[in-house]
Amino acid sequence: MYVGALELDVLFGDVHSLKQKRSLVRPLIAEVRRRFEVSVAEAGHLDLHRRALIGVAVVAADGAHVRDVLDGCERLVAQRPELELLSAHRRFVGPED
Repeated sequence: MYVGALELDVLFGDVHSLKQKRSLVRPLIAEVRRRFEVSVAEAGHLDLHRRALIGVAVVAADGAHVRDVLDGCERLVAQRPELELLSAHRRFVGPED
């Protein structure tokens, strides 16, 4: 079994309230969850209206599949025009760990 986790630190452009931020974060999370069948949530910067930390987790029998899914999630978020991807950090756990 392989487990992968991805932390995406994002910056939103023209956002002036937490309500506006939520209106952008919710559809983003829903799209990542729907397209890749992963667990995803807003996991940080909850009190900042222009930043969000999005956490993604996936479990699979094949390590290459975990990497492919996390690559796809990162690409999807990075391509969104309403935000800037500041950083992406990954963690993997496999049978050898």
